[in-house]
Parts: sequence; C-alpha cells; structure tokens
Amino acid sequence: MTTNSYMTLGIDGGGTGCRVAIADATGTILGSATGGPANYTSEPTQTAFNLSLAIQDALHSAQLTTKHLANCSAHIGLAGIMSERDSHNLSSALPSFAKITVSDDRITSVTGALGNNKGALISIGTGTIVGIQKDDSIKFFGGWGLQVSDQASGAWLGRKLLEQCLLVYDGLMPTSELTTNTLRRFGKDPVQIVSFATQARPADYATFAPKIIEAASAGDENGLMLMKQGANYLNSCLHSSSITGEFMICLSGGVGPSYEPYLEPGFANRLQPSKGTALDGALQLAKSAIDPQSKSI
Repeated sequence: MTTNSYMTLGIDGGGTGCRVAIADATGTILGSATGGPANYTSEPTQTAFNLSLAIQDALHSAQLTTKHLANCSAHIGLAGIMSERDSHNLSSALPSFAKITVSDDRITSVTGALGNNKGALISIGTGTIVGIQKDDSIKFFGGWGLQVSDQASGAWLGRKLLEQCLLVYDGLMPTSELTTNTLRRFGKDPVQIVSFATQARPADYATFAPKIIEAASAGDENGLMLMKQGANYLNSCLHSSSITGEFMICLSGGVGPSYEPYLEPGFANRLQPSKGTALDGALQLAKSAIDPQSKSI
C-alpha cells in the first residue's frame, strides 16, 4: 500500500450507535454510514456484527466492495475497549484491512478535537472525558464510570441533585426552586427517590442535568453549587497539566459548554472550538498509522 493510493476508514462507536466514514488519501470522504450500538464491554458479539454491517453500508455508499479494504487503513474508536485483548479480538472479528488499529473512544475524541496541538479536551455528556495532550502523549482523568467517577457529567449532576434533595428533606441544607421542584416530582417522598436510584442508569440521572444547568443560570443556590462542584473537578484536572504557550481547551458534548462560566478565567480564556469530531479523529489516526507525519486536522 503506497502512501499516495491508500484509503482510510474511521469508526466512532458507543452504546447508542456507530458511524463509519471512508476517505481517500487526500482526506476526501468517499462514503459513510451509521449502524447499531457498539459498546464492546456490554455486547462484544453484537458490536462486531453491527460494525461489519456498517462497514458494508459505507462501502456501498462509496461504490466500493470488500476487496478495496486490502488497500485501506482503518482505525476504530469504541466505548468499552479496555485492553489489548479487546482490541485484538474485535479486529479479528471484522473484515480484513491492509492495517487496522482499535482503541477506546477517548483517544479518537481527543485526536479529533485537538489534532496535533497541545491542549485539553473536556467532553461531557452523560459521562465525562478529560484528556490532556502534549509531548506526543495523552493523559486521561477519570472515566471509571458513575459509581466511582464521571465527576461533572450529566449523570453525576443528576445523582448529586437527588442527594441534595434528601439533605433538604432532612432539614440539613437550604431549599431552592430547583430542589423544591425536584422533590415535587417525587411526590415529596424520599422513598420514591430511593426507589428511582435503586434502578437508575446513568442516562436516567442525566435527564436532570438540563434543569440543573437552567437553574444555575438563573441564580438558583443549589443549581449553582452543583455546577461549581463540577467545575472544581475540571479546574483541578487542568491545573495538573502545566498549561503554557499555545495550550488550547475544548469544551464539547451536551453538557460541556455549560461549564464555561464556571471555569477559572485563565482556563476560560483558552477555550477554542474543537477542530473535529471523534470520527474525524478515527480517520486521522488511520492515516497516521501509515503516514506518521500526517497527524493534524
């Protein structure tokens, strides 16, 4: 495979679905497709099946066939890839490529957002990704799941709100419109909150995040406290990164940009839009696997 004739294939996948794109050596997108859920930890066999179907759909979109994969470098970034064994097992279950690499989706997210620039990606939705890129390496913070981690995430905010509501109910913390409305949702009954929490998934907790963000923006005491607690964690991650020079910071995800008012000024002043998406990052990593000088977006 010569560097002026290869194609690249990138995949970004998680629990809600996957996206595939095929590009030529210049980066021009030839075809793309979407597919079913692709969280390798929870559904490894189904993930491989869904990815294979999506790859075929992307090839069809590009008016290509499976034989063209022999001239294609692929990078797959998925939620749930936890080890080299996971990477090997998944790549073995997919069609054959000239070259294939598999990573977790944090790496593709950081590469897509920052390219080859020094900086930080703070991507916050239901969960939290904080990645610091410098000196040709990436350091990640957290990402261990809601039970013990995921500070500042939408799910974390929702869980913290319910904790605060119970403290208010017990008379240990002052109430506010946010906690009053949330308690009313549960019939002002703490047993209903406990029942909800017993079976709640991270996505269920995250449904409270928009109300928390809205309340904080309106000056609600409890909403502000929760957003500031989340921002304290993000500020701590950034403080550990020894920011200098052209260091850029990207806030992304459904919740991430809402933290801008709560970041320390020295960090907020460095905010820049992400250069690209996790799918862009997967394509770039596929390209850099055969052309190491190409890691830029």
